Amino acid sequence: MTPLTLAQANAILAAALNASRQAGHRPMAVVVLDEAGHLKAAQREDGASMFRTDIATGKAWAAVGLGASSRVLAERARVNPNFFTTLAATAQGRFLPQTGAVLIRSADGDGHVLGAVGASGGSGDEDEAICIAGVLAAGLQPG
Repeated sequence: MTPLTLAQANAILAAALNASRQAGHRPMAVVVLDEAGHLKAAQREDGASMFRTDIATGKAWAAVGLGASSRVLAERARVNPNFFTTLAATAQGRFLPQTGAVLIRSADGDGHVLGAVGASGGSGDEDEAICIAGVLAAGLQPG
């Protein structure tokens, strides 16, 4: 399995932010993490609040940590809030199960998780949509 490259991460960022601008969303932050949850690339648009990068990171970190999109994790958190509260505490606040992050999967058919991308600045649906656009534009598969 080939790891997520910096070029791929930057392509995801550029396409996600372009999709955001095209849709007329508020200023966004987008963060790409590798399969181990380490920062690969991040950008915060002019005018995005100081919290946006941390929120985007928390969404992506939760997704890659549990191997599911943050939308799926938000649903699971509604059903089992005590477990997800414990996860957030265990992760020292880095775990945020809120809609707005997707897994980045390889496009070669094996579906290996290469990392995750998270966004913050719009609604959860808007954040998720630009993440998906970024992953697809980079020739990878969102998960």
